Amino acid sequence: MNSDQNLKATVAWAVPQRQLACEAWLQALVQTQGVLPESLRIASADASFRRYLRVDTHAGHSLIVMDAPPEKENCEPFVKVAQLMKLAGLTAPEVLAWDAPQGFMLLTDLGDRTMMSAIDPQNPQANHALYMKAVDALIAWQLSSKSGVLPLYDETLLQRELSLFPDWYLTQHRGVVVQGKLRSTLDDTFKMLVARNLAAPSVFVHRDFMPRNLMMPVGQATALGVLDFQDAVYGPVTYDVASLMRDAFLTWEEDFVLDVTIRYWEKARRLGLLDYEDWHQDFGAFYRAVEWMGLQRHLKVAGIFARLTLRDGKEKYLADAPRFIAYIRATASRYIELKPLLRRLEEVEGTDGVTGFSFGRL
Repeated sequence: MNSDQNLKATVAWAVPQRQLACEAWLQALVQTQGVLPESLRIASADASFRRYLRVDTHAGHSLIVMDAPPEKENCEPFVKVAQLMKLAGLTAPEVLAWDAPQGFMLLTDLGDRTMMSAIDPQNPQANHALYMKAVDALIAWQLSSKSGVLPLYDETLLQRELSLFPDWYLTQHRGVVVQGKLRSTLDDTFKMLVARNLAAPSVFVHRDFMPRNLMMPVGQATALGVLDFQDAVYGPVTYDVASLMRDAFLTWEEDFVLDVTIRYWEKARRLGLLDYEDWHQDFGAFYRAVEWMGLQRHLKVAGIFARLTLRDGKEKYLADAPRFIAYIRATASRYIELKPLLRRLEEVEGTDGVTGFSFGRL
C-alpha cells in the first residue's frame, strides 16, 4: 500500500454509518490498545455475516477487528468459547476489546497462514506432522470438556441440520420433490443417524474443525491456532475427527484418512475419551461410528452450501457440493442399513456406483 487512503480503500462498507462507527471505535482504542486506525484492511471473511479486518499497532504487531453486525450475528458464544479454548491450553484469539451493541471486537492476531495453505495435497505423507498437530489440539479441546457449559448437540439440533439436505440441496438446488420413497428413506436414515450419533460419548465439539480453521504457528509457537469456534457445542466425540479427515475443501485417499484417525484413536482411548462399548479396543467399531457421524455432517454441509449459494449469493460454496455427495455415497455404499439412501441418491444424481474413492470395507 502506498498511502493511508489506499489502506482504507481496501475495506468496503455497505452501510456508511457502520464505517463511521468502526472508525470512532478504533479511535477510542488508540490509547488503550495502541492501534493505528489508518492501517485497517481486509483480513478474511467466512460463510456467516461476520468478517475480519486487520489493523496495525504502535508496538509493531497487528490485531484483528471482527465486524459482526449485531442484528445478524450474536458474538456472545464467540467470547465464551474463546475463554474455554484458553482454559484448555489452546492457541485461539483472545478478546482484547468488545463493543457488544455495535458488534465490533478486537482480537489477537494468529497470522494469515492457515494449515490449509501449508498442505501439499499431492503428497499426503508430507502433511502427516501437521495432522498430528491438529490431533493434539483436538485432544486437548476434548479433554477440557465439561457438561452444562455449551449448548447440547441434541436430537433437535441434529434433525434441524439434517433437514438442510432435503430442504436446500434436493428441493432448492436439484429441484426434486421430496415425497414418497425418497421422503420415507430420508426419514428412516435420519432417525438411524441421530440415534447412533447421540449414543456416542459427549465432549466439547468445535463443529468445523478442519485445516481452513487451523492456523500455522507464529513466532516461537509450536501449536496450531484454532479459529471459527463460535458454534461449539457439547456432543459426539466422533464429530471433530470426522470433520478433520473428511474435509469440506480437500479430499484424501482412505489410507491417509485411516492413518491419522488411528493415531487419534490411540491417543484418545489412552486418555479415556473413548470408554464406550468396545471403542477403546476395537478401532473398526470406532471408525464405523466416525463414518456415521461424518455422514450426518456431509448431508448437513451439502444443504448449507446450497443455501449459501441460492439464498446468500455465495456461489463458490456450491462448487464443493460434489465432494460431499461423493462422501455420502462412499459411506452409504459400505453399510446395508444405508443402501436405500444410496439408491435414492443415485436416482437424484443420475449416477451409479461410487466414484473418486477406492475404499475397502471395515
